[in-house]
Order: sequence, then structure tokens, then C-alpha cells
Amino acid sequence: MKLETERLIIRPIALGDKNEIFEYRSNSESNKYQEWIPKTIEEVETFIGKISKQINEPETWFQFVIVEKEKQVIVGDLGIHFFDSENKQVEIGFTLNQAYQKRGFAIESVKGVIDYLFKDLNKHRIITSIDPDNQNSIRLVERIGFRKEAHFVKSLLINGEWVDDVIYAILEKDWENLKSC
Repeated sequence: MKLETERLIIRPIALGDKNEIFEYRSNSESNKYQEWIPKTIEEVETFIGKISKQINEPETWFQFVIVEKEKQVIVGDLGIHFFDSENKQVEIGFTLNQAYQKRGFAIESVKGVIDYLFKDLNKHRIITSIDPDNQNSIRLVERIGFRKEAHFVKSLLINGEWVDDVIYAILEKDWENLKSC
């Protein structure tokens, strides 16, 4: 299964992607808002091995890589957490290689996955969890149409530090209304 947008292919992660993923995910400065910053290729292999091989399985994470069509390079990844036991709500998270930021790849890939989740998988609600200091991600999800629903103070332990967490969400009906405008 793969999704395509104008400039991107969004496909399931594979073990063969480990070197490209390690290259951008191991950069602790550009990924300072991420919970997972691998220190070795083996950590990436373990990460890939733990991810669900089936999409849309309750209580699992499914991971895509974002591939730029023209150069056939991985520019980032996007995870989907199927956390709802009734399987109508999901959480998404995304990481873009710093070398490919500010080109519209993040917004293009997130929109493509949102379309897929609402149209093909019949989801009702999509949420995302963002560090309130991560203004780039906040601007991105707000541009897409997500609304801020909550701000939790010192609620996540990331890299040994308690940090705040802001939750944004979008409903399927709101997505459809935005697309028709």
C-alpha cells in the first residue's frame, strides 16, 4: 500500500530505509522536540521491527516514510497511532529531514495521509501531540485546519525532562468543509 501526492510517495517503512532514517533522526538539534532520537543504526532496526506490519490495527503504531518522487530520497516519516479501541480516532506524528524542510513536503504529506485516514479508513477524528515550543509544527497543523484542544503542563517525560504537551485535532466533517472551500 502506498499513497501518492503531487511530489511525494508515502509508503510503509522498511528495514532497508534504516540508513536514511538514521541520517536525519539522529540529529538531536533538529529533532529536539522528538521523543526518539536514535544513537545507532541498531536502534533504528529495533524501531522498525516493533512497528505494526498492518495498518489500522487498534493499539498499534504504523509508520510511513515520505519519499520525494523526483530524486527517490526519503525526506521524512509519518507515524499513525491507532489508539482507539473502536478504531475511529487516530494520532499522527511526523518528522522531516532538516535538509528538506521549508519546501512544503510536510504539509503535502500530512494532507495526503489525512485524506487517506478520513476517506479510506473512515476515521472520525485525528489528533496530534506537539511540544508548545515547536512553533513550526503548530503553524503547519493550524494551516491545515487542526484546532487546539488542550495544553497539558509538564505531562510528558522526554529525554529525561518533563515537558508540556499541546493537543490539536480535526474532525472528518471539518476536513470535508475545509476542502470544499
